[in-house]
Amino acid sequence: MNGLRRARTVSVDESRESETGPVPAGPTGAAGEWEGLAEQARALADGRVTSVALVQRSLARIAATQSSVNAFRRVRAEAALAEAEAADRRLAAGERLPLLGVPVAVKDDTDVAGEPTAFGCAGDFPPKARDAEVVRRLRAAGAVIVGKTNACELGQWPFTEGPAFGETRNPWHLAHTPGGSSGGSAAAVAAGLVPAALGTDGAGSVRIPAAWTHLVGIKPQRGRISTWPDPESFQGITGIGPLARTVEDAALLLDVASGNRTGDLHRPPVIGAREAAGRDPGRLRIALSWKPAFTGTSTPLHPEVRAAVTGLARTLARLGHHVEAAEPDYGLVGLSFVPRATAGVGEWAARVPDRALLDPRTREAARLGRLLGGPVLRRARAAEKRQQERIGALFGPYDVLLTPTTATPPPRVGTFAKLNGWRTDQAMIAACPYAWPWNVLGWPGVSVPAGFSTGGLPLGAQLLGPAHTEPRLISLAAQLQDDLRWHERRPAGHPVTG
Repeated sequence: MNGLRRARTVSVDESRESETGPVPAGPTGAAGEWEGLAEQARALADGRVTSVALVQRSLARIAATQSSVNAFRRVRAEAALAEAEAADRRLAAGERLPLLGVPVAVKDDTDVAGEPTAFGCAGDFPPKARDAEVVRRLRAAGAVIVGKTNACELGQWPFTEGPAFGETRNPWHLAHTPGGSSGGSAAAVAAGLVPAALGTDGAGSVRIPAAWTHLVGIKPQRGRISTWPDPESFQGITGIGPLARTVEDAALLLDVASGNRTGDLHRPPVIGAREAAGRDPGRLRIALSWKPAFTGTSTPLHPEVRAAVTGLARTLARLGHHVEAAEPDYGLVGLSFVPRATAGVGEWAARVPDRALLDPRTREAARLGRLLGGPVLRRARAAEKRQQERIGALFGPYDVLLTPTTATPPPRVGTFAKLNGWRTDQAMIAACPYAWPWNVLGWPGVSVPAGFSTGGLPLGAQLLGPAHTEPRLISLAAQLQDDLRWHERRPAGHPVTG
């Protein structure tokens, strides 16, 4: 560990030695010692462990898995250890904060002072002078930021691969993707490198990797977590959300990260997420939906995903909820999504030091964003209220919408690598047609584990609600976790590669 202490902050781009590096994520079926976010916070407050010990362990696990899982773009080894030492002094002096001394990670689209924000892109990015507002809030709660996790280029795709950093792999099955674009954060949590991490969700980019790595992923209400220094992100469709093994941990991170500052365009009312995680949800009316919004692309549902979500629906009924099939009226919500998403790609692409290094698919999306800007973009945004009213009509007779998170199990690494832009769009819509409408609406959703395919690949289901209903969704997710105990199952020490 002395070598870690001396290490400088580095860009993580080591050669990938093999697909079978060790993943010390704790034994399958047994909870490791102080593995959870809340568990670590309690152990630190009680004096049963030090922040230095937890951060050293996190850094050692990152180093041991970087050639296999490849979760991190940047590792703040020296800085994180110094912050851990400071946290231990504060703890010894009697100071108590929600995450004082706990190691966490953030995604590579989130500014951390002294680190570049490359957002999956190649090139020489300058270090940021200031923390993003969400990182400031994490630090104010005492968290130690151990590093920045990999994301696909400008967050566009449900996989985490690219020439700038290589391939991020699924700790459950290294030949498969953990999803994207927050795949690095999901892989880091699933592999036990950190107890929880933040991602961003612009079309399911927290919920999709949560489903494919057996995690809880929360897409909060738009603006729940500040996106500053951007007043909003990707024309309002992208928000920041937590990834964790348990509902309690995800809710704790959501509470700590939430809040606004002057300049934010969206400022929802305050909620108590962790309190909701400990509360009975009551008897709810739940609509089970299989039909995705119209995209003009074939989106067949994998039979094992259907079976897993059906099983979750039966569990909800057994727990006393009223569950029946019902479909929201999505209309042509996709016509509002595309201009906002591609305009966001164009805005981020303009920040890249060398645009010639961008993936041709990114340059194509940025050109489309410029074409659809102006009047088309304004009309797309103006349609949001009508879309909320039309789709929200479901929440008269029902409290919660249950859908698959994805239509398929996680694809193999490299599935999308050589596709052109059109074929990439078709393939990702077919795999992930269920998450993105809630980004247009700005409403909350929670992806929860729904089981595994026959090949051992994680599958997920979404709990979706109307505006400001995170507490209800979190309470329901916690009830499911208490019954199904999904958090007790983890990747084995040496994931398979077939």
